[in-house]
Amino acid sequence: MNIHEYQAKAILREFGVPVSRGVPVLAAKDAEAAARELGGPLWVVKAQIHAGGRGKGKFKEKEAGDKGGVRLAKSVDEVKAFAAQMLGRTLVTVQTGPAGKQVNRLYIEEGSDIEREFYLSALVDRASSRVAFVVSTEGGVNIEDVAHRTPGKIHSFSVDPATGVMPHHGRTVAQALGLAGDLAKQAERLVRQLYAAFIAKDMAMLEINPLIVTRQGELRCLDAKISFDDNALHRHQEIVALRDQTEEDAKEIEASKFDLNYIALEGTIGCMVNGAGLAMATMDIIKLYGEAPANFLDVGGGASKEKVTAAFKIITADPNVKGILVNIFGGIMRCDVIAEGVIAAVKEVGLKVPLVVRLEGTNVDLGKKILRESGLNVIPADDLDDAAQKVVKAVRG
Repeated sequence: MNIHEYQAKAILREFGVPVSRGVPVLAAKDAEAAARELGGPLWVVKAQIHAGGRGKGKFKEKEAGDKGGVRLAKSVDEVKAFAAQMLGRTLVTVQTGPAGKQVNRLYIEEGSDIEREFYLSALVDRASSRVAFVVSTEGGVNIEDVAHRTPGKIHSFSVDPATGVMPHHGRTVAQALGLAGDLAKQAERLVRQLYAAFIAKDMAMLEINPLIVTRQGELRCLDAKISFDDNALHRHQEIVALRDQTEEDAKEIEASKFDLNYIALEGTIGCMVNGAGLAMATMDIIKLYGEAPANFLDVGGGASKEKVTAAFKIITADPNVKGILVNIFGGIMRCDVIAEGVIAAVKEVGLKVPLVVRLEGTNVDLGKKILRESGLNVIPADDLDDAAQKVVKAVRG
């Protein structure tokens, strides 16, 4: 789960992390009051969307101007004008894709007198089963570009969960960023605060880009991006309340209600599979035969008839889907349950595209019998290769 920048900063502020003062704005009419509350003389008006690259992004509409999704305002009137131009418009960045995202929220923040910009992040390192920090002197740009051009400018280390953050971790960050004296002490304190927030809130990723040094000699988190471990959200209802469903795919929201692992993609073949590994193999073989998957959908190992029905309905709701491949290898998951779920869904929503079904495993003969006697126009397949070829052929007419 992701949240907006202003929400991330509010969480970090709880742990003492130095962030700039700011006011979230949902309507252009509230921009003036927010600007006057902050006092100026410099304000930053930031579009709030779940995507990076806002500053270099472009709005689709001419009325929004050509200054991107992060703008520096030098007067209250400019704050008001920028808010009116940005709210309700569609911002396209390198991370949104060509469709862009509609800006429904702004964050008006006090301006900062920047001397230097750094990069700092924390994330779960699966290789070491620890929280790892990544720091670089190259802040304010995509860290992927830095890794590609100048990998020597990226430093990383992990924190032993048995000890937590130790003084030497802070010193490592200070040394990597070339900080000394009071700034080094601030870096040590910041690492402790960020780690405490990361653990307490079950974060999956915390990115500060840029982390700045002001001309007044203060470290400050100028931007913040946080994502959370979905499996731990039951412990954090205060985090769940921050979810902005307008930033998410409607089909993915519906899938989450049934604990389905669903990700929308851009292809033409809808996939319903049990098991992430089988799902990846299914998508790969569809690509091998010249088409692309429209989704990743894993119904899990113990799905019920209702869960399978919901999964099928979500797939058919995608107008880009020109064919459906159901690929089930039944271990815990029974093939007859899959068959009954597919039939129930088809009877409810209809079947307007070719449907190829490959079943193998527990109760496979019963599952095939149920489908065969259902009267549905189902294309049976003997194995995964056969299934992929048949669904691609059907999609191509």
